[in-house]
Amino acid sequence: MEPQTAGTLPVSPPIGLTIAGYDPSSGAGITADLLVFQAHGIFGTSAITALTVQSTVGVGAVQVLSKELISETLETLHFDLPAMGIKIGMLGGIEGVAAVANFLENMRTGHVTKPHIPIVLDPVIRSSSGASLLAPEALEAFKESLLPRVDWITPNWSELALLVAQEVQSMTEAEMAAGALQRMYPSLNLIVTGGDQSQPIDLFYSSNGEVHHLPGEHIETRSTHGTGCAFSTAFLSNLILRKPALDAARAAKTYVAEALRRAPGLGGGRGPINLLWPLR
Repeated sequence: MEPQTAGTLPVSPPIGLTIAGYDPSSGAGITADLLVFQAHGIFGTSAITALTVQSTVGVGAVQVLSKELISETLETLHFDLPAMGIKIGMLGGIEGVAAVANFLENMRTGHVTKPHIPIVLDPVIRSSSGASLLAPEALEAFKESLLPRVDWITPNWSELALLVAQEVQSMTEAEMAAGALQRMYPSLNLIVTGGDQSQPIDLFYSSNGEVHHLPGEHIETRSTHGTGCAFSTAFLSNLILRKPALDAARAAKTYVAEALRRAPGLGGGRGPINLLWPLR
């Protein structure tokens, strides 16, 4: 963004909304998403769905917020600071799923008036350390009430396997699973991330029939906390900035790769990546 000069009016930045959990270590979730927005010149607003006790070494506890509080936060923000794009991350349980689904439905039907904006869902079901971040009983509601109401979903292989209830152990199986999910939800677009695989290739699978493999490189680092959050939020940021979807996905992949290279090496476990590197 260009600096302001004397006599010029400030330019209002586009607004992005993140709906996600709170990670006190700032590697993932709300605090990380806000950093990603900032790095892309987006003004970020946020609705917290759950509080977690966690650090770089794992998740200790999760406290899901009430449906009423989440709903009130979303409607209050929308009234005053309407977003040009929404990223959805951790929802925690049925309360969070219901609150967000109702909000999105109101947006689509006009109760909460807004032109169509991109909505990206990062299906946060389990942490990389194995902790459950979505109550098992909420998974069916998650699929039935959210997947028809979002534009994009960015699962990794294990998340995609849970969503379609079939094994995903290869790119061929990832393509088959992506096709199966899209047959259930014909308007849904997918980017199946492969950053946690030995060959970090992402699968771009759009509802109009476009299929692309987006190759990456394996970056040797233990600082990988929140890479999925960062990718989905960077992807949304580029959509807000009006990049075509395929270009937005490639830009997000490049952004995360550089954040991995410049990771500060914090913490005793899987440390955070450098989300603000474009500003430094």
